[in-house]
Amino acid sequence: MGADVTDTADFVRSFQIEGMNVRGRIAHLTDLADRVIAAHAYPDAVSRVVGEALALAALLGASLKFEGTLTIQTRGSGPLRMVVADYTSPGTVRACATFDRAAVEALGPTPPFATLVGKGSLAITIDQGSDMERYQGIVPLEGDGLGDGATAYFERSEQLPTKIKLSVATVSVRGAEARPHWRVGGIIIQNLADLGGRAVVKPQREAAEDWQRAASLFSTVEPHELVDPQVAPERLLYRLFHEDGVRVFDRQAIAFGCRCSADRVQTVLAQYSESEVKDLAEEDGQIHAKCEFCSTVYHFTPEAVYAGQSAQT
Repeated sequence: MGADVTDTADFVRSFQIEGMNVRGRIAHLTDLADRVIAAHAYPDAVSRVVGEALALAALLGASLKFEGTLTIQTRGSGPLRMVVADYTSPGTVRACATFDRAAVEALGPTPPFATLVGKGSLAITIDQGSDMERYQGIVPLEGDGLGDGATAYFERSEQLPTKIKLSVATVSVRGAEARPHWRVGGIIIQNLADLGGRAVVKPQREAAEDWQRAASLFSTVEPHELVDPQVAPERLLYRLFHEDGVRVFDRQAIAFGCRCSADRVQTVLAQYSESEVKDLAEEDGQIHAKCEFCSTVYHFTPEAVYAGQSAQT
């Protein structure tokens, strides 16, 4: 998986339980999560779901064996209408949300996930580039969070037994500015025996018992263990699987990355008619297009849209 990265607060680490066809990944996103979530100034209820999406994108995207993008998107009938997070090889993530602020705030600080998102769907899309067919799986948006939805996705769409836990929290950082800092984490295990390509050859009954044991141990993971800076991934994995043995692989660094650019925005605007583009201009005569992922604002005059000229802030 590449060189070990020991000096980053944001990473995914893969592991395998010895003697079992069970592998997994654990993600810690600290500086990155705080950078993404704090920049948006969302209500806390929305921020928590965005944090889950970041962790899930990192966990799933880190498994890609090719250059591409994995996108997680929710659509719901509740006040939190949409959440989008994506992972782009070799390790950048971003996320944003669309919501009705007044309706979200009316629900209080900690509304149930089902109330926040309503009825809807969770889509996971894998894009390997223009030369390859895009793959997308969609499942109902059910359960107590995105982890439950993603678990259902693997079991229904991939027929791959999977367990996922995600955690989002705020912590106080000594000596830092007086505001909570966001941390997110997640862990996933999957029963690779059901894929047919078994690293450990065992009778089906024993393989099933291995999975039941791994899943039972996995169920003891506490939310704080995924976000507490004092609980290293190796320490958590040892607590869970030390009786069987667990092999950990190199850390994969994760960083914030946005794919927006003036050229991309200009290309979108140029699809409108000239009269429509002029109508988009504000009182200062310019069109102000803001990236919802990174908050960069691009400025165009209507005339410059078709000339490909812009400024950005």
